[in-house]
Amino acid sequence: MTNKIVTQVRNWRQNLFRRKPNHFIVRLVEQSALVVEGTAALQDYMKKPSKKNATQVRNIEKQADEVRRMMIDELNRTFVTPIDREDLFGLSRAIDDVLDHAYSTTSEMDILDVQPNEYLQTMVEMLHNSAEEIHLAMERLERHPSVADSHAVRAKAIENRMETLYAEAIANLFKKPSDLQDVVQMMKLREIYRHLFHAVQAAEDAANIISDIVVKFY
Repeated sequence: MTNKIVTQVRNWRQNLFRRKPNHFIVRLVEQSALVVEGTAALQDYMKKPSKKNATQVRNIEKQADEVRRMMIDELNRTFVTPIDREDLFGLSRAIDDVLDHAYSTTSEMDILDVQPNEYLQTMVEMLHNSAEEIHLAMERLERHPSVADSHAVRAKAIENRMETLYAEAIANLFKKPSDLQDVVQMMKLREIYRHLFHAVQAAEDAANIISDIVVKFY
């Protein structure tokens, strides 16, 4: 056989035995990719707070919401799913929560006129790193589940570090405010810190579901 025919036969065999991608996983990969993009936009906002950068986070959050709506619609119209529908729904919701809290962060910082500080910048960096780990886990879940689980474990480790940083940031707020203005600023920052803490917790929730899926189905 000519080289061209050999190549065609080889490609045919590969296509014959190649599993079709799980379209729910495809949606989750799309969703997690937007979370990476959204948390990167949040980093830009922390470097240069502006309505333009805040709007970018909001626009990406809307795109991710649309992907989630399509996935839920497909889930509702599918009788048998390759992965438990509860796991698919929960994972999509957890991923969505990450970006919801990112948007709430920029929205409230803009409304409350809160400027970024070192704690906020570090928290957002951690959030972006955890979003990257979740996205890498989703990309590898079907073909390399053990690698996907290792990325999920890394996301959980980031949440542990976030707990320590969050406690440190809150403790720093309560160091003898000198006047009423300091107290008001303290209350504002506490709310922003809480959004970012919950965002990383949502990433941990997603990581836990990914690990559960690996154990049950792979």
